Amino acid sequence: MPDDPDVQKRILRAELRERRQNRSNHERELATEGFTSRLQELVARTNAESLSCYLSMPSEPNTRPFVNWAEAQGLRVLFPVTREDGLLDWTVGEEDTEQLGLHGTPEAVGELLGPMAINDVDLIVVPAAAVDASGMRLGWGRGYFDKTLGSMAKCPPVYAVVFDSEFVERVPHELHDQGVNGVVTPTRIVAF
Repeated sequence: MPDDPDVQKRILRAELRERRQNRSNHERELATEGFTSRLQELVARTNAESLSCYLSMPSEPNTRPFVNWAEAQGLRVLFPVTREDGLLDWTVGEEDTEQLGLHGTPEAVGELLGPMAINDVDLIVVPAAAVDASGMRLGWGRGYFDKTLGSMAKCPPVYAVVFDSEFVERVPHELHDQGVNGVVTPTRIVAF
């Protein structure tokens, strides 16, 4: 493998993206049940009354059943909205309405609350391509969550959601990459 971390990341992301796309519907359904249960456990463990969570793409760990549960429990859920300046804005969404964001990812539609709204949540749930045993997160390469997490003065617990096989020994990283406090897979919650 090349020495350049950026090249290593691109190679690993391509492998992980292909693996995700090759998962069967049955595997996805079983994983969704696990993700939902583990994320519910995480909310209970952290006593979160508010959280941020992304809306998953079809190949990603499915966060929608968890989000629906959280909202039904009366938790305030903020959803990220991409901006052209590379930052994330936030919304609570309106009546399950979605649109495609700048990079073709699903985003909630609603009043924009500004980039600082994330500072008011008790728990942050982020997407990842992989997470390693030290808590380093490999994202998908656009840096939105790295910028957000890196700019927060007081950050609540941050958990990445990945399939079991994506919790690995080591991921390549660079100075700007942000780690997470834990990982959620269909079968477990690991805090670092």
